[in-house]
Amino acid sequence: MHITIGFSPCPNDTFIFDALVNKKIDTGEFSFTPVLEDVQTLNEWAVAGKLDVTKLSYGVLPLVLEHYKVLNSGSALGRGVGPLLIGQSVPAFSSLTDQLVAIPGEHTTAHLLFSYKYPTASNKIFMRYDTIEDFVLSGKGLGVIIHENRFTYEDKGLHKWADLGEHWEDTTGVHIPLGGIVVKKDIPLSVQQKIDQLIKESIAYAFDHYPVLNTYVKQHAQEMEEQVMLQHIDLYVNDFSLQLGDTGKAAVMHLLHQYNQMHGSTQLLNDQIFVPV
Repeated sequence: MHITIGFSPCPNDTFIFDALVNKKIDTGEFSFTPVLEDVQTLNEWAVAGKLDVTKLSYGVLPLVLEHYKVLNSGSALGRGVGPLLIGQSVPAFSSLTDQLVAIPGEHTTAHLLFSYKYPTASNKIFMRYDTIEDFVLSGKGLGVIIHENRFTYEDKGLHKWADLGEHWEDTTGVHIPLGGIVVKKDIPLSVQQKIDQLIKESIAYAFDHYPVLNTYVKQHAQEMEEQVMLQHIDLYVNDFSLQLGDTGKAAVMHLLHQYNQMHGSTQLLNDQIFVPV
């Protein structure tokens, strides 16, 4: 059976899916065709229902639940992993009324967490995550950074204004659900569960060979230093990636309920959004 699977070229995703798409584990009757794109593109494709299986921001999950279910494996979720708001100078004030803020995609968890902390901020521009540091460096405004930029912004002389994930943790008490893996609902349940298990096996394979970085991670890392790749994987791939479990699912549900409150939505939410283990 042929499965299209979308994920980003970031080290955490290539680390997770290397063994799966490059047949380092036994995938049986399944063959996986990887499609690597930035997270905002994957979010847009998820809304359109383009791929069988895809990585997405949990911030866009409410918009795709009609067509997708959440897999138990492959998520990026934890504590101290949230996006940062950065500026060219040290923070001078707490209000963002007059500040233009660059955000890595409209339907991203980063945008949701930014709006959660700054509900009245409306002067926003959406762009690819890997262009935001340069936007801030050019003096055009503030920026919300994710992924490897968390490890590089200080070296470029930029300053942290706020840890959006820390605000979420302090006010909700739950982990930060950044991104997850979803599967088309019209795929038979037994196949959904097998894909879930194969992703878990792919992660376990990667961990068994860690911290040696494979060629697949390196070739997609966009000239990233190896130490930054390792930091990236250490931050975003953990036990929740292997299995969301009750704690991880509770964090995702909390984010969805928060989305409903922020958008005045009455969408019904329950544990049926997850593929049963």
